[in-house]
Amino acid sequence: MNEVNEVINTLMNHRSIRNYTDEPVTEEQLNLIMDAVQAAPTSINGQQVTVISIQNPERKAKVAELVGNQAWVAQAPVFLLFCADFNRTKIAADLNDEKLGITDGIESVIVGAENVGLAMGNAIAAAESLGLGIVPIGGARMNPQDLVELLNIPPYVFPVCGLVVGHPADASAQKPRLPQAAVFHREQYNNDLEGIIKEYDEQISEYMSKRTGGKETRTWSKSVSSIYNRIYYPNVRAMLEKQGFKFN
Repeated sequence: MNEVNEVINTLMNHRSIRNYTDEPVTEEQLNLIMDAVQAAPTSINGQQVTVISIQNPERKAKVAELVGNQAWVAQAPVFLLFCADFNRTKIAADLNDEKLGITDGIESVIVGAENVGLAMGNAIAAAESLGLGIVPIGGARMNPQDLVELLNIPPYVFPVCGLVVGHPADASAQKPRLPQAAVFHREQYNNDLEGIIKEYDEQISEYMSKRTGGKETRTWSKSVSSIYNRIYYPNVRAMLEKQGFKFN
C-alpha cells in the first residue's frame, strides 16, 4: 500500500488564507516559487505564462482596489499576477518570418488559461511547502484593462488570475470539497449527480453555520448558482480584443 508522502500532505492541507502578518516573503522564497512555476508543463513547450510580482505598497493597494477591494491583497507582502503570454510567441514568429495565427481563435485563450492553471498549481504547492499562505484572486478579471494599463502589459498578453502570498496570521478552516464521486467518473460521465450535490449542500450548510456562529447557512448550490446566473466579469472580452485576441 502506498504511503501518503510529504508532497501529498502539502496538497491535501491546502486552505485559502485571508489574514497575513507583516513578515516579508524573501527573495529566495519567491525564486523557489518561480522555479516551480517554470517547471510546470506547457502546451507545445510554448511556455505561455508570465508572472508579475507586485510588492510596492501603493501599487499593491491600487491592485487590491481593482480586483474588488480585497483587503488581503494590500495586506500581504506579495501579489503575483499570472498572465497568459503570447508576446514571446509573437517575437518568435517575427524572428522566423511566420504569422501569429493562434491569437485569431479561442484556442489561444483556452491554451493560455490552461497553462496559467498548471503554473499556478505549482506555485501554490511550492508556497505552501515553504510554510507560506496563499489565496487565488479571480478578481484579476474584474477590471482587466485597468490592470493591463497599470502594469504596462503588452499586446498578446492578458491577466488570468492573481495569487496572494505571505505568512498566515492564523490558520483558516479547511472547506469541505465535493465527494470524489461527483468529480471522478470512470469510463463515462456519470449524469446521476443530483443526490450527491444535495448531500454536499447539507455538509456545506453545516460548515458555514459553524464558521459563522449560525449567521450563515448557505449551501454550495445556492452560492454557485447565485454567482453564475450572469457574466460576472463582463469586461474580459473587450480587454482580450484590445490585447490582440480574436474570436473567429
